[in-house]
Amino acid sequence: MPAVTASDVLALPRLVEPSPVDAIERPVRSVTTAPSGFEGEGFPVRRAFAGVDMALLDPFIHLDQMGAVEYAPGEPKGTPWHPHRGFETVTYMIDGIIEHQDSNGGGGVITDGDTQWMTAGSGILHIEAPPEHLVVSGGLFHGFQLWVNLPAKDKFLAPAYQDLRGSEVTLLTNPDGGTVIRLIAGDLAGHEGPGATHTPITMIHATLSPGARLRLPWRSDFNALTYVLNGTATFGAESRPAAAGQLVVYGAGNAMTMAADRNQETRSPYVDVLILGGRPIGETVAWYGPFVMNTHAELAQAFDDYQAGRLGSVPATQPTP
Repeated sequence: MPAVTASDVLALPRLVEPSPVDAIERPVRSVTTAPSGFEGEGFPVRRAFAGVDMALLDPFIHLDQMGAVEYAPGEPKGTPWHPHRGFETVTYMIDGIIEHQDSNGGGGVITDGDTQWMTAGSGILHIEAPPEHLVVSGGLFHGFQLWVNLPAKDKFLAPAYQDLRGSEVTLLTNPDGGTVIRLIAGDLAGHEGPGATHTPITMIHATLSPGARLRLPWRSDFNALTYVLNGTATFGAESRPAAAGQLVVYGAGNAMTMAADRNQETRSPYVDVLILGGRPIGETVAWYGPFVMNTHAELAQAFDDYQAGRLGSVPATQPTP
């Protein structure tokens, strides 16, 4: 159950659906299944963008679903210290707790429904790990990390953070009240999410009740992606089916549609989806490991700068967030 919800969905602001006259429904281009793997010190992830043409993902680079996993005592794991340059990481915790620290002395704690937006920009070292008490106790861990590319003009911005509390997201519903819409960043039919973005994007976590239909207006200059976190649903005007762990890539248009199946598994009675869209940057991408640049020469320079300590160094005394 997502941490951020509404006690009375019908009291939320209602989203205005696209006009039947002016709407151009986005067709579904593809449905792909995210392979499973491990990240950092060994926590389970699903690589949501695996096998998808990066031209269709632009301005997004990478998306990992972290968990959902119920850790036993002593099992929670994180990542070691590692560098980034040239993009932004967006970490959203649906359930559980994770701590961030960086080589500039920044960071923080994000828990149920919180989002941390880190602009790596010119370069930074950071670490993501569960707090000590969670390692001792174990518990539920579920979230995702999204990488948003920066255009060449912004790749050397000073590193920065936004910590968005779950209570700050913009909560909406659709006309029949069958869906809770958590607008984390961007504009949706005149409603604004709290996240400030260098690259224009929209980011939504929506929960559909069984049988609910969600029809969203969507900027025609944005791409459109939907990743299914749990449940089964159909997408697009052609009602293409997709289930948990699958990514739906939409084609061109200014409206997108999805509908939850009436019958869901008892373990997962609702359909949760992450909905993403952004204005393509349209620049050459040179990506290797933790660096996303425009040329191979810039990649080589990033590795040289990291090895020379110019992206920062691991603190001798690690501060407690």
